Amino acid sequence: MGLENMLSRLDAASEEDVEELLRNFNAENMQTFTFDPKEEKLRSRLCQSVLTVLGREVPPTCQKTCLETLRILSRDKRVPTPVANRDGMLILGEMAKLWTEEEEEEEEEENKQQSSEGKALTEEQQRVVVEALKCLCNVVYNSPTAQQVSVDVRLAHGLCASLHSARTWDHEVGLFTLRLLFLLSALRSDLRGVLRSEWQAVGLLTEVLEHTLGLRWVGPYEAAPPDPQPLPAEDNERAMEALKALFNLTLSETGAEEEEHQFRRIAAILRHLLMLRTETEEKTEEAHSHAVNLLNNLPVSCLDVLIDVPVQGGFEKYGGKNMDAVQVLIDFMEKRIDKQGSNYKEGLTPVLSLLTEGSRHHREIRRFIKAQVLPPLKDVKIRPEIGTTTRNKLVRLMTHVDMGVKQTAAEFLFVLCKESVDNLLKYTGYGNAAGLLVARGLLAGGRGETQYSEDEDSDTEEYKSAKPFINPITGHVEEPMPNPIEEMTEEQKEIEAQKLVYMFDRLSRKNVIRPMVVRPDGTLAPFEETFRDPLEDNSGSNSD
Repeated sequence: MGLENMLSRLDAASEEDVEELLRNFNAENMQTFTFDPKEEKLRSRLCQSVLTVLGREVPPTCQKTCLETLRILSRDKRVPTPVANRDGMLILGEMAKLWTEEEEEEEEEENKQQSSEGKALTEEQQRVVVEALKCLCNVVYNSPTAQQVSVDVRLAHGLCASLHSARTWDHEVGLFTLRLLFLLSALRSDLRGVLRSEWQAVGLLTEVLEHTLGLRWVGPYEAAPPDPQPLPAEDNERAMEALKALFNLTLSETGAEEEEHQFRRIAAILRHLLMLRTETEEKTEEAHSHAVNLLNNLPVSCLDVLIDVPVQGGFEKYGGKNMDAVQVLIDFMEKRIDKQGSNYKEGLTPVLSLLTEGSRHHREIRRFIKAQVLPPLKDVKIRPEIGTTTRNKLVRLMTHVDMGVKQTAAEFLFVLCKESVDNLLKYTGYGNAAGLLVARGLLAGGRGETQYSEDEDSDTEEYKSAKPFINPITGHVEEPMPNPIEEMTEEQKEIEAQKLVYMFDRLSRKNVIRPMVVRPDGTLAPFEETFRDPLEDNSGSNSD
């Protein structure tokens, strides 16, 4: 049935006929995600008609059918105006049982109480709430106007009020409540501070995670080991949405002292998440990815929570610290490196950054990771970028085409080497490390700015005996090569040298290359700026 024909019948239809017409429309368009621009006005009229029906007292089955229609229409990138304006958003908020500023003050407690008693809703009423939340997710995602209206009517406040009843949520009510909160916090950065400071959203989401993951605390920042049974799929879905919302809310630190406890609590929850498994390997990797992203937002001082679990105990070799979570992160990093066709910038750099900062500020983490990634060298006859070890893979990434990827990989190895240029070159070769050294102004050698403990001698006898023969550029012992000028006369050598100078000069004049020199401070400078004829320096003197 065409939209125009349907609208003409809808205006004069009874309540039962309206429901039937909309049900048929929904069935026909259940898989429709693109819409004819020529029918935009007709879709707006349909939205207005549906909202008018929702504004009346109609049974839950009719409400659900109307909301399904609005959900389909709100998939359009150009969301019809009636559903994205203030009145439309208020109707959807009411259908979703969200408290908004439009309600009178004396009704606030009643509405909050009603929200906290979601378990008292009938199954049909639950479906109405779910459909309303789905509509709001679509509208907020597609319409900047609706995003502003959401701020104006304090929709996020209603979502936070709903978080108080998380323990009684139906799965889909919880899932789409958390998803809507994630969308609002992602699309409206100005809301994040309000959500954190005024409505305590970080604390509420943390409680949601604790309940969803079934945490049992055995210390201030230590949870009992997770159940060996995999986390149910529905719990995992809600946990992922909560993690995404928390990621948005922790993108910037406020520096408040009271947040230190909260952040350390979150770090402990994320350690628990790293140690559990879900129903599929793919979902477990997704959970670990969200955990890594959120850990990157926390202050680096909180990362000791990952290894400090007194009840479970740890390794004496690493000062009694437990490295199980760090091992999971290393395994996750290796999976992301090996993943064919993956986007390294999005998939790999977050875990590399996390391991880098953890190693930079926590000695035990650095020692544990280095023992696996950069074990003492024995075979130095193979170039460092050739092979299947984690070290080989990371050295290859140091020359990756993506600047962010290669810088992150190089920084990770540099920190594992205690920011010592000599140690880095030992594992990577000068050629692979040149980009990092140029960026850090360390071409002349030396160390980075971070202070580390004294170096321990980790060189093997094999490395010590081969060290004099290692090519510092390639980082390995090369087979002896014949000397190409060995049989040349002095005159031939001079001719070849002149040819080389001429070629360099020609390339330089055409700006194909730019000769550079290393300043005493280890940074690069153009050759012509640093090279001066001594006679020119004295040309202005008054000496006889």
